[in-house]
Amino acid sequence: MRRASVMNLAVGLVIVFAGLTAGCGYNDLQGSDEDTKAAWSEVINQYQRRADLIPNLVATVKGYAEHEKETLEGVVKARAQATGIQVTPETLKDPAAFEQFQKAQAGLTTALGRLIAIAENYPNLKADQSFRDLQSQLEGTENRITVARKRYIDRVAEYNKMVRFFPTNLTAKFLLHMEEKPNFTVADEKAVAKPPEVKFN
Repeated sequence: MRRASVMNLAVGLVIVFAGLTAGCGYNDLQGSDEDTKAAWSEVINQYQRRADLIPNLVATVKGYAEHEKETLEGVVKARAQATGIQVTPETLKDPAAFEQFQKAQAGLTTALGRLIAIAENYPNLKADQSFRDLQSQLEGTENRITVARKRYIDRVAEYNKMVRFFPTNLTAKFLLHMEEKPNFTVADEKAVAKPPEVKFN
């Protein structure tokens, strides 16, 4: 009889604990954290895809515009900086490391823009099938990066709300020790906020 009472009490405690766990958002927080990590992995995957295209692109441009040495070296250097940053799930917990990663990728984007602009001065380069194929792949990759970043931004927004909103914030802070994750920002927020100048000649 006593054994049955202990068993009933244990089952009751498990049910109560499960109810409390569900009510405090434990599972939702864990799921949101995993969704954020998955979205981040896709961002990294697309940035790596872009980095992998660069050596062939640089080699193709070099064949037609070897004296554009400064621009070519700038792209190689920017790629080395972007791929030299060790990115792990811990990066998502460190706003400074996240910002460093973001700046390196923005630098690579700028350098690539200069490299692609070179083609305007070299009609033979623009006509080269390899260059056009690489340019098309690069444009597609840039689009994938944009989509992956948007998904990550959305996942982080949801995660950060759960970490901040009551009552899940209690579980996040005291039980799981979860903090808000950094998110992508616009490289030059002041420039974006400034309205464009319109001139009529």
